[in-house]
Amino acid sequence: MASAARNSLRRALLYVPGSSQRFLDKSRSLAADCVAYDLEDSVTPHKKAEARTLVRRALDQPAPLQIRERAVRINSVDSGLALGDLTEVLQSPNLTTLVVPKVNSASDLTFINDVITHTLGESSLSRSPISILALIESAKSITNLNEICKATPLLQGLVFAAEDFALDLSLTRTPSLTEFLFARSAIATAARAHDLPSTIDLVCTAYKSDEPNRPPAVLEEESRAGKRLGFNGKQCIHPTQVQTVQRVFSPEEDEVEWAVRVVIADAKAADSGRGAWTLDGKMIDVPVAEKAKAIVRRAEACGLDITRLREQWQGQEPE
Repeated sequence: MASAARNSLRRALLYVPGSSQRFLDKSRSLAADCVAYDLEDSVTPHKKAEARTLVRRALDQPAPLQIRERAVRINSVDSGLALGDLTEVLQSPNLTTLVVPKVNSASDLTFINDVITHTLGESSLSRSPISILALIESAKSITNLNEICKATPLLQGLVFAAEDFALDLSLTRTPSLTEFLFARSAIATAARAHDLPSTIDLVCTAYKSDEPNRPPAVLEEESRAGKRLGFNGKQCIHPTQVQTVQRVFSPEEDEVEWAVRVVIADAKAADSGRGAWTLDGKMIDVPVAEKAKAIVRRAEACGLDITRLREQWQGQEPE
């Protein structure tokens, strides 16, 4: 497929029911990194065919300026509905991303890859490559993570589906989420090992609070906990969750300022042949400098004013 820049910033992945024209229309006014038109869980069986048509129509409209990426969550390969979903949505030249649920083994993604290749044919050379996000929802999928990550070069990220995982293992979800610690750590680690840009954490099932149009405090707590585990995004089920999630999964202001200072001073240290140096009394070596560069890149992608910080700290010297 043709090489093209892909979206690598998915702080929030917001699901929109594909069977609701009202929700599809409303989603165009939102600001979010990724909006996923849903053909799976939020659509009842007798609405599946209609939802395909509505989602295809929504995709065919020009992309809203404040939405970085529009994806489609198809039905699982095991459901027997995936081929019909793909046949419809792949007709839209605006489709860039597929969210594939219940990926239990590499063969699920191989099937999706083969359908994409067969359906697009030579037209794939003139359009951006399709990105795939795989939902990890079962014990089997956790044990097959390595093979899943290697199944197709189209794979761009892993998404943890906690509710289905809890069902599979007969777990009860608790506020601490400790019952999901192993699975979440395995997903974040596998994605990093295979250089997948997106690791998207579980849904926060609470979205109403005592304050109108304000998400509950638990959303921020869950988001920060996921970030500490290595996730760089979170699934959302309501528009009011998006702003909080995208703020938490953006670099913090003091973190960005530190990173800019390190990048500026590290370049000066390199020019003078110094492999390790100090800043604010702490040693800075190659791994720390690389972390700082990654923070700066992400901050730029999030729209933070890095130019101002570079100007402010242009005189930073390695200690």
